[in-house]
Amino acid sequence: MLTKRAVMRRRLMYLEARSQAIGGRGRIAWVEHSSSCRVYHYAGVVLRISAPATYNCFDAGTGELYLVTEPKANGRDKLHGGFVDIDDDARLEYWLGVRNLPECVDLASFHTDARRVK
Repeated sequence: MLTKRAVMRRRLMYLEARSQAIGGRGRIAWVEHSSSCRVYHYAGVVLRISAPATYNCFDAGTGELYLVTEPKANGRDKLHGGFVDIDDDARLEYWLGVRNLPECVDLASFHTDARRVK
């Protein structure tokens, strides 16, 4: 019997573990997601979408809460401010496509102010 397999797509996203919210680091990275966008995969971690809230995902293995969103053009992705790391393979797309700051392409991290939540 044939089963329908979910098509995985890549998307540039901001990830922040709840344990890293204050004093920790966020990350900009390419994340694979299912066609329905209900599951994200990054670095061996499976993140499932939970109810809409500040932390919108949880690690399917540990239950740890995560914030997973599209990166903001103003760079204010981190909930409480702090450092954000950018994966090497995501730098060009982030600095050119999202932030429009070609002079920053060589930066692997940056410090940001707190996110402004509506």
